[in-house]
Amino acid sequence: MADLTFYTNPMSRGRIVRWMLEEVGCTYETVVLDFATTMKAPDYLAINPMGKVPAITHRDQIVTECAAICAYLADAFPDAGLAPPLDQRGAYYRWLFFGAGPVEAAVTNAAMGFSLPTEKEATVGYGALTRVLDALEGLLADGRSFVLGDTFSAADVYVGSQIGWGLAFGTMEARPGFADYAARLDTRPAKQRATEKDNALMPQDGAG
Repeated sequence: MADLTFYTNPMSRGRIVRWMLEEVGCTYETVVLDFATTMKAPDYLAINPMGKVPAITHRDQIVTECAAICAYLADAFPDAGLAPPLDQRGAYYRWLFFGAGPVEAAVTNAAMGFSLPTEKEATVGYGALTRVLDALEGLLADGRSFVLGDTFSAADVYVGSQIGWGLAFGTMEARPGFADYAARLDTRPAKQRATEKDNALMPQDGAG
């Protein structure tokens, strides 16, 4: 039995963690949960009281929240080289958690039709979606291949997933550098394996 168990649903942010797991190349067991039933069952609520996926258990550790799982896996499997040396992690942490904070909140709120009056923008961490996208555009428009320059990292798994989904679902304005960045990430074998595995778990039309 694998030391690591991955709790997910293919129609969830679990796809981010699946990609990260494939990047680190570890052996893991997948447990697919249903939103209405098993995700709310007592045994899973003991793992994640929010009753949401993804989550992982690794030996005696429980980790929830996609960005936290990505950071944890990069450290737990250092041979994959998905986190820079500790004394060079400023930009790595900055953009990984920028994706988990301002990007996630701003894009989700906009997609739900929620907008703040200009005079209230200072009360939320992201300020305004436009400023969030400006920051991402500035990051990617200077010719860099990945968040940290020429080196792929766990930050790309999370930030890249946010941008890829935003472009695919129309929840994020296409800005210079976004499409090229997303396309570059799509060529990664680990991402392709992860997508194939999750797609295979999707409900089939006419099933049941």
